[in-house]
Amino acid sequence: MPGRVVALLAKIGKWVAKGTPLLILEAMKMEHTITAPGDGVVQDFYFSAGEQVNDGDELVDFAAE
Repeated sequence: MPGRVVALLAKIGKWVAKGTPLLILEAMKMEHTITAPGDGVVQDFYFSAGEQVNDGDELVDFAAE
């Protein structure tokens, strides 16, 4: 869904466990916490805090382990 990235919570290159909060997205006047889909490493974020995102945009480059 379209919205705005509020905060990036995870560190690039760091291992995270399934369910770890990665970023916060504000959409439809609500904040949504995007979590890790599984254990793995955050390779990169495609947007910075404060940037607008569109429906279907990929937000995180995540490598599952």
